[in-house]
Amino acid sequence: MTASTTSTTIAASATAVVRPTFDLAAAVKHAALTALLTLGLSFPIIAYRTDQSGADLFLTPRWGLVALFCAIAFAGRLAIEAFHATREARGASGPSRVASSLGRFLSTAGVPIFLGIALTFPVIVYFVQGGLSESRYWVDLGILILTYVMLGWGLNIVVGLAGLLDLGYVAFYAVGAYSYALLSTTFGLSFWICLPLAGTLAAFWGVLLGFPVLRLRGDYLAIVTLAFGEIVRLVLINWVALTNGGAGISSIPRVSFFGIPFNSSDNGFAATFGLTFDAMHRIIFLYYLILALALITNFVTMRLRRLPVGRAWEALREDEIACRSLGINTTNTKLTAFAMGAMFGGFAGAFFSVRQGFVSPESFNFLESAIILAIVVLGGMGSQIGVAIGAVVLVGGPEILRNLDFLKAVFGAGFDPNEYRLLLFGLGMVAMMVWRPRGLVANRQPSVVLKERKAISGSLVKEGHG
Repeated sequence: MTASTTSTTIAASATAVVRPTFDLAAAVKHAALTALLTLGLSFPIIAYRTDQSGADLFLTPRWGLVALFCAIAFAGRLAIEAFHATREARGASGPSRVASSLGRFLSTAGVPIFLGIALTFPVIVYFVQGGLSESRYWVDLGILILTYVMLGWGLNIVVGLAGLLDLGYVAFYAVGAYSYALLSTTFGLSFWICLPLAGTLAAFWGVLLGFPVLRLRGDYLAIVTLAFGEIVRLVLINWVALTNGGAGISSIPRVSFFGIPFNSSDNGFAATFGLTFDAMHRIIFLYYLILALALITNFVTMRLRRLPVGRAWEALREDEIACRSLGINTTNTKLTAFAMGAMFGGFAGAFFSVRQGFVSPESFNFLESAIILAIVVLGGMGSQIGVAIGAVVLVGGPEILRNLDFLKAVFGAGFDPNEYRLLLFGLGMVAMMVWRPRGLVANRQPSVVLKERKAISGSLVKEGHG
């Protein structure tokens, strides 16, 4: 027996000896501690519900709900322990083969599937619900989801491509909304004129934010951007002469079909095209309008990724020092990332303003920034289709759960998932950190290829979003 054969045998034996196994007793112990911790956190927030009758306040015990949460925590911890043991036994440091295959499938086939569903969604809902008026709720939900898809794609430029953590993205959303509201109500400008102006003003504020944070990274960058979002909100509240303060701006003009109003007059949309007047015509037009804006955002982002500025963003994200050593102007690179992301946020804000017909500072709090950032992180930073899936899950999920009647039989007749929205966000983030730390779609298509384009596994790229 040669020395190489002996060393190979010893190495194989050592590998066989140290191969980890699933310790059931330890897993049960950890699961029991997790359930006990859940029990402590559930008291008294979940264990008791306050009911008011006149001037009296009553506490209604809900120990059955607490027991259910503890059981879920116990089973979840067991599943996590089993998952880690299986992954270590397999010797895989990244996602499983099945998850990687799913990510590659979503990266390639997800775009046409998402686009096909988005284009035909109002038609599908119309036939399922049996009429235009009956489909109002679902079309409104589609508009809301597409709005957050557009916001997620805008923030993805800053966070996913340039690697700059932005916790104040809602500020650009607010600038776009108030730009259209003020320009339309004060000067009587139409939506089609105000839309590019809102994007330009938001991009200008993005550049203003970019200058103070040029030398900041990580947590310090997050703190400054968070402060910027709060500053904009407080300015909107206190500058009463311009923004009307906390009362907001109402009676914002509605969007028209390129000059044709959506009303029942002789020169309205229905009369012009020989249709029976229905208020849903405007809602469906708003749906396709935000869909077009979102697709434009995606198209511009994908084109920019292939240009030198897009490659500079990705180089900045991976290593700023190496980026400078290559002669890339990091100042201009950061400013362009903030400006482009802010511009698309301004477009989405103008649409929000024309859709609601009313804007107020309360619509642009920190929670909106957290939701948009959660969409980007959950879907996969740098992945366009991943961000779209994240928006569907985080925005459409609670609305879909609300329509599942069997949940009321489990959690009670007054159960509303929106009350547990932050809890669901937290559980979703924890689950992602355990099972998919690089997002739902961890595969990335390279911006520049030589001879053949191949998907890059997220485990091979720094932070998994290259």
